[in-house]
Amino acid sequence: MSRAAHPIEVESYRILRSQVDTEGLPPGTRAVTERVIHASADTDYAADLVCDEDALHAGHRALVSGAPLVVDVRMLAAGITSRQCVVALDLAPASSQGLTRSAAGIRAAAAEYPEAAVWAVGNAPTALRELIRLAASGVLRPALVIGLPVGFVDAAAAKAALRESGLPALSNRSAKGGTAVAAAAVNALLCWEPVR
Repeated sequence: MSRAAHPIEVESYRILRSQVDTEGLPPGTRAVTERVIHASADTDYAADLVCDEDALHAGHRALVSGAPLVVDVRMLAAGITSRQCVVALDLAPASSQGLTRSAAGIRAAAAEYPEAAVWAVGNAPTALRELIRLAASGVLRPALVIGLPVGFVDAAAAKAALRESGLPALSNRSAKGGTAVAAAAVNALLCWEPVR
């Protein structure tokens, strides 16, 4: 979808590109990387993000064709500027059977959206772990998983597990991430216009 950029955004991207060379990145990877850096003012993401160009194209196609967009928490949904989201946490049952509420929400959302949705996790590593487990068991077949949870406990390891899972994915190597970063990645895919 086309949109007019505000002059502050234009200047922000100019400064970003003066500090980080993104010109050699594949187009989807560049769009996501620049948007994440723009949203976080953290140029380390240029080396920290792990993007799969084919997965980004698949995620973009799914989003523009109207596939469901499932996010782990409301804070992430609030950062998606042009699309309705399903918030997995809102679907979590009162009794979570030993799971965190975030993981229980992912399990409930997977029951409703098992095929071809785009999933974004920006908060809880337990949500990402449950999503990977459900996909490994054949319950869930996502178009793309944006796995960018944040935290000192299991965030980096959960993202490594996502990369090892073989799922179409976007992640990062470090413990940093969060809802603003995940929202930036989704917004990049929503605004991106691949050359045909």
